[in-house]
Amino acid sequence: MRLVTVLLAAAATAACTAQAPTQDSATAGGVTPSTSSAPPRPASLQALVDAEMPKIPARGGLWVKHLTTGEEAAYHADDVFNSASVIKIPVAVQALEMVDAGTLTLATRLTLRAEDVRGGSGIFRYHDPGLQPTLRDVLLQMIITSDNTATDLSIGQVGGVDKVNAWLTAKGYASGMKLVQTTGDLFAKYNALTPADDRNARTNGDHAYWLGELTPRATGRMIEAIEKRELPSKAGAEELLRMMRAQQSGARRLPHFLPPGVNAAHKTGDFPPVLANDVGVVYAKSGPIVVSFFLNAITEPYGEAEDRMGRLTQQIVAYADR
Repeated sequence: MRLVTVLLAAAATAACTAQAPTQDSATAGGVTPSTSSAPPRPASLQALVDAEMPKIPARGGLWVKHLTTGEEAAYHADDVFNSASVIKIPVAVQALEMVDAGTLTLATRLTLRAEDVRGGSGIFRYHDPGLQPTLRDVLLQMIITSDNTATDLSIGQVGGVDKVNAWLTAKGYASGMKLVQTTGDLFAKYNALTPADDRNARTNGDHAYWLGELTPRATGRMIEAIEKRELPSKAGAEELLRMMRAQQSGARRLPHFLPPGVNAAHKTGDFPPVLANDVGVVYAKSGPIVVSFFLNAITEPYGEAEDRMGRLTQQIVAYADR
């Protein structure tokens, strides 16, 4: 019995040896052993953007620039998109430029009146009339909570919608940036719609229901100028970037999948369920990357569209840092 057991064990060992080729024999037979490795690096930043953007079920636009290498990529970057709250960035830049010029002061206190309160995003609508935030507080809330009350107060401080657009023209941004109206005017139009009206169709295609009009390239160029401390000034840019780093919205967008040690200064624009924008600077290990990302007319679940923005931003950083 023992002899039979020994013979059977020997036969099994021989069979296993015959079935399991050595690394040399596998290579010789033309079979490459499987190894865990990173996916191949895209040929270029543009190739990455061209491959990924068409997969998103929305009308998308993107402009990306690595500020260290100068490499750029664009996808429908000169198309006009519904800005939503991203248009609040140039309002903040203009206000900070006026602070530099001495016509506004960040420490000035503004009195919040009942008629100043706006719906939608933000925290000032939850405060009692009579609150006296500083202009710095107002600009901060316009950026980090996208506060609509703060937005209209800021627009008023710089002189109104026409003054913002005149400033954009003077700065060379008129072809790609326009403030259409105040948030108060915008929400009055939405509130006048009936249940039979298609609100999403207005958001997607009717410019009369847009807070602003932006192209990804023009927006990205302004973000680049801010990051380079060229607009509105070194001090003003530092102030605005500090605010953008404190962003309280859009956690599922540009910053969502960034690796440890990489963060973003950004500003969102929202109109669920059809619009999700996010623009800013991602501070990759290889240097700052401007990402100006617009998604209008979204046709998939909103959170999934946000995740796509985060995933593509993650791929952009991986391409830059590899």
